[in-house]
Amino acid sequence: MTYVQPIAPIGESIAWSALVAVLPLLTMLVMLAVFRVKSYLAAAVAVVVAVAVAATVYGMPLLSAVGSGLEGAAFGVFPIMWTVVSAVFVYRLTVETGHFDVLTRAFARISPDPRILTIVIAFLFGALLEAVAGFGTPIVVATVVLIGAGLKPVRAAAAALIANAVGTPLGVMGTPILTMSKVSEIPIEEIGPVVATQVCVLAAFVPLVLVAVVDGARGIRQTWPIAIAVGIAFASAQFLCATYFVVGLSNIAGAAAGLVVLLIVLRFRSPAGEVSAAPQHELDSNRRVVEAFAPYALIVAVFLISRIGPVASVLSGATFSFTWPGVDVETAAGEVPAAETFTLNLLTAPGTIVFVAALLSIALLRVEAGDALRCFVAAVVQLKWSFATVTSVVALAYVMNLSGQTATIGQFLAGAGAAFALLSPVLGWLGVVVTGSNTASNAMFGSLQVSAAQQAGLDPTVLVAGNMTGGTAGTPIALQNLALVSSVEGLAGRDGFLLRRLLPVSLAALAVYAVVVWLQTTSVLSWMVT
Repeated sequence: MTYVQPIAPIGESIAWSALVAVLPLLTMLVMLAVFRVKSYLAAAVAVVVAVAVAATVYGMPLLSAVGSGLEGAAFGVFPIMWTVVSAVFVYRLTVETGHFDVLTRAFARISPDPRILTIVIAFLFGALLEAVAGFGTPIVVATVVLIGAGLKPVRAAAAALIANAVGTPLGVMGTPILTMSKVSEIPIEEIGPVVATQVCVLAAFVPLVLVAVVDGARGIRQTWPIAIAVGIAFASAQFLCATYFVVGLSNIAGAAAGLVVLLIVLRFRSPAGEVSAAPQHELDSNRRVVEAFAPYALIVAVFLISRIGPVASVLSGATFSFTWPGVDVETAAGEVPAAETFTLNLLTAPGTIVFVAALLSIALLRVEAGDALRCFVAAVVQLKWSFATVTSVVALAYVMNLSGQTATIGQFLAGAGAAFALLSPVLGWLGVVVTGSNTASNAMFGSLQVSAAQQAGLDPTVLVAGNMTGGTAGTPIALQNLALVSSVEGLAGRDGFLLRRLLPVSLAALAVYAVVVWLQTTSVLSWMVT
């Protein structure tokens, strides 16, 4: 029997119904922020609460509620975590063969000036790592490299945290957008360009902020032309790739464009008052450097080939869709939610494309089969808790969406009218601060953004993008990220200090994004999204 979602199951009151519907989210947020419970455990408990609310308050059949959660968990495994595993597999192959160190040294030799080095390592190299690793890896790596180059640990960590922010919504081969697209039912091709228009507003100025972190006002005064040139190049390439090419390659495009512009500018202009960082003694052959960059070039090449007409047609033949067993739902408007249908795009999934690039990298880097297998297993083991967190959070989103809990909350929030556009990025910010993941934040709040936007007469695409960019502002102070950097030598116990130091930066970025998102829903900046 088809389950019809009720909007106000408690006394036909939206307010009381929303208060109950929000319990799963409140459970997760309180467990994370107040009791500091592990993300995967908090999400799992929230799923149980969501199923209980769906079955007892909303009248959803228990088997259907459980089936919704299982479908969400399955989507968390494929294609979300499949993409992440494949990307981290590429990263671990470069580590196994020593090419990651070669890549690090190649970036570090671009300039002896620690201010420029910070831009190169934290911003450009960090964006490259965010494209294929994510989940805090770029933050830790950039912090360690910058400390090794002579930066004070706190400054190195602050720079790495800030730099990583603008890469997260488009990172890990587009995993956050893939997740948002599924829970919001808005195509990736529509979300990507809008996210890019919002992110590029601040991305262009991140190198300037990094210079300020390292050398204060003097650093800005002496290096601002270089920092601005790199920032504009990065933001422009990131926007163009997300808008006209492939969202998942946006960070690679931004890093490449920023690096090219930096090298060109440095040929004609050195930073005023240039100072030297710790010297790099080890030199690598040109062949080793080319091999170190090759896996990233292969990812781009495989993506390009997969989009060629005949190739795309063959690959799409391995796509299968089916209605998830036990899930038979209609919205209050009599529509069938797209989430009922599970799609297995075996050969066109981003994870499969990156995995093919990884196999080609194995041959190119001459990795033994046993070592390659060990790298793949290591990638899975490294991500074991991410598997648990992501599958639980997406399961939570599916139960809330298909039972109607999300629609109830959305209708309640829609009471704010046009002003909800100002609140949209705040939800994304909150989600990332407590979970440390733009992907998890999107799964939690994506459908909520759409529901509220539709009820308030706003553009849903702008608001789901606002959720992602709000999450960008939350990245520097995310509890998980602060815990990660505090594990680096010289930073033990400094997570509280970093939180206090970066909170004003985070709130300032959030305020900018809130205004941009709001203006994009008005005639002032609506041209940016049309």
